[in-house]
Amino acid sequence: MKIFKLTIIIIFLVLAGVFAFMYWGVYEHGVMAGKVLRITEKGVVFKTYEGKLNLETFGALKGASPIAESFDFSVEKTDTEVIDVLQKVALSGERVNLHFKKRYIKIPWRGETKYFATRVERAEN
Repeated sequence: MKIFKLTIIIIFLVLAGVFAFMYWGVYEHGVMAGKVLRITEKGVVFKTYEGKLNLETFGALKGASPIAESFDFSVEKTDTEVIDVLQKVALSGERVNLHFKKRYIKIPWRGETKYFATRVERAEN
């Protein structure tokens, strides 16, 4: 009976460790440049902030479909400063540098994408 209990505890701890790594772990950090097309609050059960960045490609891809040139991202609810800046630049049409992090998994109460905006820099004119 002792071995069974010990096995269950070890399995639980391993699963908890894997979940914690997948939940809080960051796979990638990066920056995308473009214009914010939209920032919206979505959801029925879980309200999340979702955005779309127009990447404004150039060269051979210039004039291609705007859908192909966009970057979807989420913003965590606690990042109210980022949400405010994104709403302002979406209305003004300013070019921005969007700093993001990519998580390992999507979780419904966090956002619709694996990409999360962490900081917004307004581009210099």
